[in-house]
Amino acid sequence: MSKFEQYTEYLFSQVPMFQNVGSDAYKEGLENTHILDEHFGHPHSQFRTIHIAGTNGKGSCSHTIASILQEAGYKVGLFTSPHLTDFRERIRVNGEMISEQYVMDFIDNERDFFEPLHPTFFELTTALAFKYFAEQKVDVAVVEVGLGGRLDCTNIITPDISIITNISFDHVQYLGDTLEKIAGEKAGIIKKGVPVIIGETQTETTPVFTAKAAEQQAKIYFADEYKTDRTYQYELKGLYQSRNMRTVLCAISQLIQKGYHISSENIQNGLLHVTRNTGLRGRWQIVHHSPTVICDTGHNVGGITYTAQQLQEQQCKTLRIVFGMVSDKDVSGVLELMPKNAIYYFCQASVKRAMPHQQLKKLAKQHGLQGNSYKTVENAYKKAQSQADPQDCIFVGGSTFVVADFLSYEEKNNKL
Repeated sequence: MSKFEQYTEYLFSQVPMFQNVGSDAYKEGLENTHILDEHFGHPHSQFRTIHIAGTNGKGSCSHTIASILQEAGYKVGLFTSPHLTDFRERIRVNGEMISEQYVMDFIDNERDFFEPLHPTFFELTTALAFKYFAEQKVDVAVVEVGLGGRLDCTNIITPDISIITNISFDHVQYLGDTLEKIAGEKAGIIKKGVPVIIGETQTETTPVFTAKAAEQQAKIYFADEYKTDRTYQYELKGLYQSRNMRTVLCAISQLIQKGYHISSENIQNGLLHVTRNTGLRGRWQIVHHSPTVICDTGHNVGGITYTAQQLQEQQCKTLRIVFGMVSDKDVSGVLELMPKNAIYYFCQASVKRAMPHQQLKKLAKQHGLQGNSYKTVENAYKKAQSQADPQDCIFVGGSTFVVADFLSYEEKNNKL
């Protein structure tokens, strides 16, 4: 284990991490966030921000907006979660990950202060990101909400614009069991006088957002009503990305009104070079050909709806699906959407929240999905590879953490 891995292991083990343990790492309220922010001298007030919440599409929209701003010549901070293979993916400036040394120095210099606070992993990571962005003197930071909005520790910022991509059922034990309740939590990022862009008009959620915007005297824009007279090409290929692109274009139009200097050429170049500019991975990412290997981080009913549709449209001899989920999702709802004409390789990601592979296989059978189960993502993928013809398609997904394990395996074997 490298020195940096020892430090990140300290973070992962000493600080409750939602990615691994779920509810034990969820803390309501912003008390620790304000204490940390005060300690570091309110770094978030030293740069402009764009705040992005929503159930699905936050990551794609965050990275795409960052890419466009970079093309326009801005120095851009990008704070997203979770990471796939390296903790540093969460904190980037113009696509470059925060250095290992900076993270290690932060822990060494600040642990005496933060350990008595018992912050969550996300509280500490947010403080680290804001401190780093201030010291890097970014012009603007694109900040993705961790969970919900109202009580998320990113919600101390007052952004130039707020974006809520969409609302679907996810994290219902924390955010509420109806779309209206979930929308109420996400609407908590709407600030006084700050324009808000809503990615999708939905019968249940529109009144919630409209009322909150009126209360905050914030102009509200629905991206699916946004019209542009120019046709843009978008690098990201998932079916769901057309909605994300509308949200991004609507947001960019508001930033231009706010005085940002962004040309049509900047927009087009930003849309075409998201992965190069920002390091985004795992969004309908084609990893290999012959057989075609694709991974995607969609992990709830809202996201899998598009994934399943796109899988049905794949032109291949045999569709093979390496699939795992975490236990606190609507597993049955997702399984019901998945293609029944595929061979499945059920697996278990390396996080405590992962649903046991045997349990997933048993549940999947009730939804007409056939296949064997494997202890790890690596074992499942290797088996799919060994059985695949060059004309086949292998899809890896069901959970961000399944994709993370898959990409880690690929990196370890120098295939990426």
